Amino acid sequence: MHEAVKRALAEDIGSGDITSTLCIGAEVMAEGRFFARQPMVLAGSSLLAEVYAARGGVERLYVRATDGQLMQPGDEIAFVRGRARTLLECERVSLNFMQRLSGVATLARQFTDAVAGTGCRILDTRKTTPGLRELEKSAAAAGGATNHRMGLFDAVLIKNNHITAAGGIRAALDRCKDATVRVEIEVRTWAELEEALACGAKHLLIDNLTPAEAAVWVKHVAGRATTEISGGVTLATVRDYAQAGADFISVGAITHSAVAVDINFRLAWQ
Repeated sequence: MHEAVKRALAEDIGSGDITSTLCIGAEVMAEGRFFARQPMVLAGSSLLAEVYAARGGVERLYVRATDGQLMQPGDEIAFVRGRARTLLECERVSLNFMQRLSGVATLARQFTDAVAGTGCRILDTRKTTPGLRELEKSAAAAGGATNHRMGLFDAVLIKNNHITAAGGIRAALDRCKDATVRVEIEVRTWAELEEALACGAKHLLIDNLTPAEAAVWVKHVAGRATTEISGGVTLATVRDYAQAGADFISVGAITHSAVAVDINFRLAWQ
């Protein structure tokens, strides 16, 4: 978080905020408020303290809402008082983080709400903005999604290219038999499904099936392994997939296609 904020401020402010320096006296004080301008699930509010601490000149910061909280238009997110120049030079970075991350949280909530009552859990993926994965996965969790692996280092996920390079399903699974982390394998055909089950696979990634096809596959697995559905899942279809009986549905769109929400910052001179 610290490095992400540092990079963002350096990118935006550079050698200095020319406009604020020319227009506003150095000691002019101001108050600012962040407001939601649409229904949304908040995320990224904890970054405000980091942003202002990096620039200094802030006397008070009150964050009125917490990540994961449902906000309505007009709801106040945070109040800040400090030097006007500081508030203005931090405005865009603060908004960019909260708008982007709240967009992720809001979309995650829409997917989790869509499968409510089915027993299926929504997973995020590694399809994140480079350098912002931890923040975006935190936002997905704030929206109710379950974090999948953080990276290539904390779980085994044998996908089609790994299977090809290893020489097949059995060869790939055999080479992972002593892994100390979860091992999951992708199956794309009925033959691969049967082979993976015969090899004792306990976590299956079922990719690019229709909801009806997925229901047949999950019924055939019959609890011998946990099942995760992936590939082309949308808000319109996610409940159908969940009702197919899968344990998990992974949705890359939560992070790669979330639309930033509308948050406003209003300044008042003191």
